[in-house]
Amino acid sequence: QVDVTAMAQFFGYVDVTNSDFIVAVLSIAFNPFFWNVVARWEHKTRTLSRVFGSPHAACYCLGTVILILNGVRSHCFTEAMKSQPKLEGLDCHWAYYLGLAILAVGSLFVVSSFLALGFIGTFLGDYFGILMEAKVTSFPFSVLDNPMYWGSTTIYLGWSLMHASPAGLLLTAVVAISYTIAMLYEGPFTEEIYRQKQKGAKNK
Repeated sequence: QVDVTAMAQFFGYVDVTNSDFIVAVLSIAFNPFFWNVVARWEHKTRTLSRVFGSPHAACYCLGTVILILNGVRSHCFTEAMKSQPKLEGLDCHWAYYLGLAILAVGSLFVVSSFLALGFIGTFLGDYFGILMEAKVTSFPFSVLDNPMYWGSTTIYLGWSLMHASPAGLLLTAVVAISYTIAMLYEGPFTEEIYRQKQKGAKNK
């Protein structure tokens, strides 16, 4: 059973009508929506590849935009936390260091994912027709599906604990939901891209 009293106390620390909080939610929701729409459009039309002269250049451009948007999202997330009160029970050394450890684990998953996939693989290269020879199964993919997404979510969780921020914890839940929705759309679509590759190879 859910402790309604505890939930009420928690949400008493969070003003969901606060402008910084609303901007953070919109930023969190916009990012995966943006890159999925643009990447699928590119896969269907190859417009970006034509504009930039090659699929590699187009992918690097989109990846750079995604990185900038992620920086904006993190800034909005932090500003939303700073604009709302801390939770006294979390405003202590043990919570801070727990958050720091969680952030470190998340960073490990994000960095190791990037190293395993490379820039092109990380930033939707398969939508640009730049396909990998085989599925990556090395760490962290050997222990977790979608480690980049879950690593990023874990970073926000750690950051929220370090700031003893109920608003941050709620926004972290929004991050997890937005990434879960993105994975539901991206997973089947990416698998279909590679099925088409295998089908084309067999027909040669």
